[in-house]
Amino acid sequence: MKDITIKTSATESVIHCGQGTFDLYAPKLKEKQFFVVTDSNVFAIYRHLMWQTFGGDFPVKIIPAGEKSKTYKYLVEILKEMLKAGMRRNCTVVAFGGGVVGDIAGLAAALYMRGVHLTQIPTTLLAQVDSSVGGKTAVDMDGVKNVIGTFYQPEEVIVDPRFLKTLPEREMRCGLGEIIKYGGLDENIFNKLVANKNNLKDFNFLEDITYDCVNHKAKVVTEDERETTGLRKTLNLGHSTGHALELYYRKKSHGEFVLIGMYYELYIAEKSGICGGQYAKDLKNLILSVIKKPPYYEDIEKAAAFAKFDKKNDDDNIILIVPKSLGQSAELKLSLENYVSLLKECV
Repeated sequence: MKDITIKTSATESVIHCGQGTFDLYAPKLKEKQFFVVTDSNVFAIYRHLMWQTFGGDFPVKIIPAGEKSKTYKYLVEILKEMLKAGMRRNCTVVAFGGGVVGDIAGLAAALYMRGVHLTQIPTTLLAQVDSSVGGKTAVDMDGVKNVIGTFYQPEEVIVDPRFLKTLPEREMRCGLGEIIKYGGLDENIFNKLVANKNNLKDFNFLEDITYDCVNHKAKVVTEDERETTGLRKTLNLGHSTGHALELYYRKKSHGEFVLIGMYYELYIAEKSGICGGQYAKDLKNLILSVIKKPPYYEDIEKAAAFAKFDKKNDDDNIILIVPKSLGQSAELKLSLENYVSLLKECV
């Protein structure tokens, strides 16, 4: 077990990583007034563990599983349930689930009585390596991802690999999408991924690489919590195109679209002269080791139009964070017309 600390101007966030962290830290939440937010899938699998940990009659809001629940409607339902349960200003919201639960529960914690304590217990690989860390909270609106949200750091994140044992294959691919993203940003992570390309789902390897990803993100967030210097933008590698495809096609989940977005944006980086050589080949092979073959998309121009809503954009330009070289990324600014043209070449 290892701890990582994110120190910002307003708060300190401690991430507990490793096997056994749940059993060590989760029961301590009973010492406070707490309110659990989870989803239907997680509750179905872990309800007995929750009862054992939190007691048989703990306050909980169970939302339907999936991105469709990350809306203002369910946010208000959580807040109403917290009020009904008599939650006070010193209570702790416990986000017990994947990225959707973490995002919406985090936003509820930020809003309730102008801010209460927050603990994240991520149960998916994607949430463990990325979304539970760093304080981004949000819900979607009118088909646009994360348009209502704020930065709100959890005081504690419990990253226990025990939860990975019940994940379906698709959820593992989603998490590997974010892990490979970190490989595009961090030389140490990239080298480990290349060396273990045929063993990426090994339990011990995932525990080790999860710590590396969290550690990388912690350093970035400590230096640029609210994306004011541009450093935190690098964590959006593959996300501009991934989000656009996700919003238009909706047939895969976030992490899978991140991988596909990275594949297309790597092509754009090569065509733009930013990236190439053995590094580009190795990164492409890593991506293809998980998604096997990028899907062909019709109506790519319509899908690309959703990239206009990306928060990184400058005026009418599409801004991409693309791989450059080992441990390095670059910011690429394209007109929508040029962006669409390059995507059409790739697909």
